[in-house]
Amino acid sequence: MIRLGIRGSLLLMLVGISAYGVCQSSSATEQVEAHIREAHRLLSENRPAEAVPEFEAVVALDPANVDARGNLGVLLFFEKNYAAAIPQLREALRLKPDLWKIQALLGMAEHRSGDNAAARSDLEKSLPELQEKKIRIEAGLELVELDSASDDLEKAAAVVSTLLALDPENPQLLYTAYQIHSDLARQAILSLSLVAPKSALMYQAAAHEAARRGDTASAIVHYREALKIDPKLPGLHFELAEMLSSLPATAASSVEAKSEYEAALAQNSFDERAELRLAEIAMQANDQTKAYAFGARALQLQPDDAEANYEVAKMLLAMDQPAKAEPLLEHAVRLDPTNAVIHFRLSTVYHRLGRNVDAEREVQEYHKYKDLKEHLRVTWKELQLNPEKQGVFESKIEK
Repeated sequence: MIRLGIRGSLLLMLVGISAYGVCQSSSATEQVEAHIREAHRLLSENRPAEAVPEFEAVVALDPANVDARGNLGVLLFFEKNYAAAIPQLREALRLKPDLWKIQALLGMAEHRSGDNAAARSDLEKSLPELQEKKIRIEAGLELVELDSASDDLEKAAAVVSTLLALDPENPQLLYTAYQIHSDLARQAILSLSLVAPKSALMYQAAAHEAARRGDTASAIVHYREALKIDPKLPGLHFELAEMLSSLPATAASSVEAKSEYEAALAQNSFDERAELRLAEIAMQANDQTKAYAFGARALQLQPDDAEANYEVAKMLLAMDQPAKAEPLLEHAVRLDPTNAVIHFRLSTVYHRLGRNVDAEREVQEYHKYKDLKEHLRVTWKELQLNPEKQGVFESKIEK
């Protein structure tokens, strides 16, 4: 795992620990003060290696000096001399137990020295107390590495989630989250294949994996096998219908997809997504009354679903009712502000209602997010990845 650079942040410790301790004579006190002044002068001139012997001299004269112990431990840590750093950091922490940065650094040193039990203890204790974002992220990533190495992926995922709340756009954290959740998915499907290799759930999981790879035909085969084993398994009818709907439209696939959506709704009368899909099918058949009934029911079930708000608004526009469509689209854009299509549809509503300034604003938002989406497509193409296959652009709101 790639660690963030925290040298600069942790060196702030060097001026953040107050010295205390009892010297035996005024002469010794003067020597301690002289060495500390010289050490801090060297640090201010970015000469940390030369400051090490100064802090060592202080420790020899005044073993209870927290400033010297802590800063000496920090400097030795960044020299990668973990074996020498650990006793200094431990003693500083013993003398002053609320030095959370020191405890975090101690945990990192212990981890890199192979003492994983002590490392986990010190990192877990210090992590909630760390206030500086960079240091907390570094300590958290070290703990994630420990948890991952011991196959405690749930704990690792929880730590990453906490760190992402601090810095949601941090690339290292995003990659780490991707890595851990990918490992969790692989672990789960492996366990499922061991405990229930021929179950409907195993076939359903295989269908998900095939769909993720873009292998629609295999996904449909797996869903059908799952339905043979357990036709009442929640979600199966809807998921099969979604796969059938993604195929090039034919009379047979359309009829089967409609039948599967109806089966999903018969199995679960609260299936809002099935209601929406049946509404779309009715609209395609020019049955506006039936379509609106399905759509209104979906919206009643999930009033904060952006897709439901958008689809019902689209139906109202088809029925020439822009004033009724307006609040639904405004709600949809609040729920899904980066969806370019919602912005475009809202701009047309504003134009029809004579709100030209608002319409122009929505057109600008449409172009902004449309361009962003295209940029993402180009990036994924350069990486030889397909965003549709990965479910990156899986919204049904497309037109």
